[in-house]
Amino acid sequence: MGLDPVIDKMKDEIIASTQNIVRIKSVKGEAKPGMPFGQGVNEALEYVLDLGDKMGLRTKNVDGYAGYVEWGEGEELVGILCHLDVVPEGTGWQYPPYDAQIHEGKLYGRGILDDKGPGIAVLYALKAIKDADVPLNKRIRIIFGTDEESSWGGIKYYLDHEEKPCCGFTPDADFPIINSEKGILTCTLAQSFVMGSKDGEMVIHRIQGGSRPNMVPDFCLAEVQVQDPGAFKQKYYRIKEEKGFSLDIEEKEDNMFTIKSTGISAHGSTPEKGKNAIMNLVQLLNYFDISASASASFVRFLAEYIGGHCDGRGFDMALKDDISGVLTLNVGMIDINEHEGNAVLNIRYPISFSEEEIISRMERKIQPASIMLQDVRNQPPLYVSPENELIKKLQYIYSLMMGEEAELISIGGGTYARAIDNAVAFGPLFPGQPSLAHEPNECMALDDLIGITKIYMYTMIELGK
Repeated sequence: MGLDPVIDKMKDEIIASTQNIVRIKSVKGEAKPGMPFGQGVNEALEYVLDLGDKMGLRTKNVDGYAGYVEWGEGEELVGILCHLDVVPEGTGWQYPPYDAQIHEGKLYGRGILDDKGPGIAVLYALKAIKDADVPLNKRIRIIFGTDEESSWGGIKYYLDHEEKPCCGFTPDADFPIINSEKGILTCTLAQSFVMGSKDGEMVIHRIQGGSRPNMVPDFCLAEVQVQDPGAFKQKYYRIKEEKGFSLDIEEKEDNMFTIKSTGISAHGSTPEKGKNAIMNLVQLLNYFDISASASASFVRFLAEYIGGHCDGRGFDMALKDDISGVLTLNVGMIDINEHEGNAVLNIRYPISFSEEEIISRMERKIQPASIMLQDVRNQPPLYVSPENELIKKLQYIYSLMMGEEAELISIGGGTYARAIDNAVAFGPLFPGQPSLAHEPNECMALDDLIGITKIYMYTMIELGK
């Protein structure tokens, strides 16, 4: 198309800038003055704003909580919502997660898909519009959030202090167009313990694992004390082989053992793609007589009502609808000691159901077990009608660029499209491509990085008319 050469000339710059930002470890950290989400996140924010300055675009740092880069004229504001924070890297990487290495035409690194590569792509798309002197009757503003993977504190602060776009999209999911996102409910199952009975072949002293509710945990450990080490090891190895769990044990003094469970990380919206190290370990422990453990009832509850399933069936929540599909449940974090236990759940529920119904179903199961539901956070489902003008424009651009129909799809992930009215997720993954967000070996093909930059350039032009 007519402006493709403008992007092609910037190819090396686009790749280099993407490598630079991927090398910044922008995992949420300890707040510092002017850096509400830590030094790494702030460094990433300053990088994109400095890049926007050098491009000759209008920029603003919104008190370290967010920032934006803008071009165009007019009263109406179109928002492109991105985020610069990333989830922890986890384990199992073929290449170092913050080296931004290129192998066989792919750039590897934590955040290249979610959401740094697309963030750089929309920046250069806006630069191309400016350099080509394409008129815009609306202002196009790229808003960079800084806390999307946790509590959305950055984008909330922006919306409380800055102008709200009239419409927009987020390049943080899949093509063609995502007009439906499941509801997301994050909560903690909590219980205070009393002493266990005197008998039992195992005492659980500690279980700890997971780093984020929205990640399938790839590691969990337990510290236990057994009555008969020989009998314990014999039973442990039999269960490990029968169930295929990835486990290791380390024997210590006084009949103490450390049990380490290794899983496979995946995005919390697709828990079926991973292997949950927490729940594999919980299931293992449940095969033993743990009645001498203060945490026995809590561990048994998790094993019985969740176990190896991720569809919520134990809570009578195996729900689905025709638009958004099935409910998923991920146990993302666990912390159990001899006094109390906490398990953090991340639930993605179909758009036809409500927060109240999900909570009601859970409470019917946990209340008889004296388990409390705490720290409930909910993001209601998103649905934008196929007849919406924004949808029609995105369909036009996608069909024009790709030569195929722009179907509307639903996801379990939660994007910044929920932050404003009249917004959807649009890219960067093309149909059929594996989603590696939150997984080891997250990567993006360089050709795709340039390709999405072109799509976003034409999309901005269309939305800016």
